[in-house]
Amino acid sequence: MAVLAVPLVAALSLAACTGSAPEEANASIDQDWSKAEPLTIDVFSTTANYMGIQGGWFGKVVKDKFNMELNIIAPNVAGGGDTLYNTRVAGGDLGDLVIVGKGQQLDELVEGGLVIDASPYYESMTNTAQYDPAVEKLNEGKDGVYGFPAEVSSLDPTEPADPIDAGTAAYLRWDYYAEAGYPEIDTVEDLLPVLEDMQKAHPKCDNGKPTYALSLFKDWDGNSMMLGKQPGAHLYGYEEVGFVLAKADGSDYQSTLDSDSSYVRGLRFFFEANQRGLVDPESTTQNWDTMATKFEGGQILLSWWPWLGQAKYNTDENVAEGKGFMMVPIADQKTHAGGASPYGGGLGLTYSIGSNAEDPARIAAFLDWLYSPEGAATTHTGPEGLTWEIVDGEPVLTDFGRKAHLGGGAKVPAEWGGGEYADGGSALNAANLAFNDVNPDTGLPYNYKAWPSYQETAVNPLTEDWSARMGDAATSMEYLMENDGALVAPGSGYTKPADTTEIETIRNQVKAAIVEHSWKMVFAKDEAEFESLLAAMQETAQGMGVEKVLEFDMDIAKAQHEERMATAREFG
Repeated sequence: MAVLAVPLVAALSLAACTGSAPEEANASIDQDWSKAEPLTIDVFSTTANYMGIQGGWFGKVVKDKFNMELNIIAPNVAGGGDTLYNTRVAGGDLGDLVIVGKGQQLDELVEGGLVIDASPYYESMTNTAQYDPAVEKLNEGKDGVYGFPAEVSSLDPTEPADPIDAGTAAYLRWDYYAEAGYPEIDTVEDLLPVLEDMQKAHPKCDNGKPTYALSLFKDWDGNSMMLGKQPGAHLYGYEEVGFVLAKADGSDYQSTLDSDSSYVRGLRFFFEANQRGLVDPESTTQNWDTMATKFEGGQILLSWWPWLGQAKYNTDENVAEGKGFMMVPIADQKTHAGGASPYGGGLGLTYSIGSNAEDPARIAAFLDWLYSPEGAATTHTGPEGLTWEIVDGEPVLTDFGRKAHLGGGAKVPAEWGGGEYADGGSALNAANLAFNDVNPDTGLPYNYKAWPSYQETAVNPLTEDWSARMGDAATSMEYLMENDGALVAPGSGYTKPADTTEIETIRNQVKAAIVEHSWKMVFAKDEAEFESLLAAMQETAQGMGVEKVLEFDMDIAKAQHEERMATAREFG
């Protein structure tokens, strides 16, 4: 997961021409690409957290099927922000395969001629054609097919895109929470004394390193401090739309900068946590990888996401001992849950073929494979035969698959690519089909946690204790939906309009000021400094003309909600 970079129009020093379609009248992708000449393509991905040649098992699959290597170009790794994007756009070559945000970013690349019209290839992209409404929606107003949406789903848009794990919640070290007597938590602020007690009771983890309730990182900051949005905004039903915070049900809209906004509430939460000594002191300098390693070692006590704390620490070995992260309910929470989208996921990512691609037909074939049941299953769960197999007509994790996904890691056999399994996954970090969409070949979701074979073996001391405390709920999302603890924002194909040059200029200045002041506020020496920094942030933004951007973003937030309601009526 990552924050999308916002391009600077000024960097588009290119002729305003559209990427031309291939010369062939019908450029079929139907051929045996494994026998084609070796090819390395540059893949620019705004969400990738790895830079370099894709290796491991996913790299092996791509090499075997397409005789192609993926050279990942990741702005998140190259210092974050817009610099790498703007430099490559100004040079006229973003990449051979491009993964960016729909709307403004895609529009600018089309206008600048950096991506091609893939219409001739689309005629033979039979897997992708299954999601033609999503492709058509993404390319509305364009004279061709320039983008292919990510995270497309065939599920009901009024239901959570992930019916198993709440995307944002308080995932605590449940064993320490149980040890503390399962204290009730009425508000997110009530987490702090509980975390303080847990940290005092366990000042060091099993490997002897110090424990911290919370650990932060800066990699994904964008319009604001990304982690600052979790405890105040996302936990209470809001999502970021530029500098506006919009509630999932359309009942409230806030400015990020308001003193009583849910975003500032999140900053206050982290400030109070730091005052209590609960925040990892390396938070201002570490990156995602460093922080994630600390979760693996049991150094951190709270995770806002299931794909961090639980994914990194809840190994078969740990949960068998009753150790691990589980969601702790907060009485007043209304977790924001994105609905499944027939037009593509909430991050609004899109795949395009670069105008300088040497072999666009092969890239189109690769894209089409990513939309296939085989491609989606490989992306989400790993290769069939390695991590999972069909037994009695149903998918089942292999022994290796359980070790890879649940055992804290596994060494991949050389014939499957070698290396650590976790290191070999798709570095694109943008799945074409939603994780919980149904695989037509199995009749079950790609998400192995939804498989009956997994659920039969998933019971352990940790989950048994959690379920007993949660009224026998099987999953965190089940509990929240049954206890009025989540708000679903229906999935839709809404595309945000591009910023004007003036809006973009103001936005880039303001967001830099918000991020800078936010981090300072979290680590302020006392409450007086926190309030002074808040006032300075507001004053600076006002002086930069933020009101114009807020008005622009407010219109977008309301239009987005209207389209979501329309999609819910159509597909729900």
